Amino acid sequence: MVKKVAESFESAITELEQIIQHIEVDQIDLDHALNQYKHGMELVKFCQDKLRDVEQKIKILDQETNQLKDFNAE
Repeated sequence: MVKKVAESFESAITELEQIIQHIEVDQIDLDHALNQYKHGMELVKFCQDKLRDVEQKIKILDQETNQLKDFNAE
């Protein structure tokens, strides 16, 4: 059975923050740092894929309603 990289976008971000803190603060050996980096890159890809999926769903919803609007983050 293949282990999921993360359960959710939020959990992936939290885990990425922990990895960064662990690498920056703790003195870890090179092999462990490399493994943490690899896992971090898997989490980054997971987050990018999730964001891409949400963006696609938003585009589909906008097309269905025929009301494509600019996104305002404020």
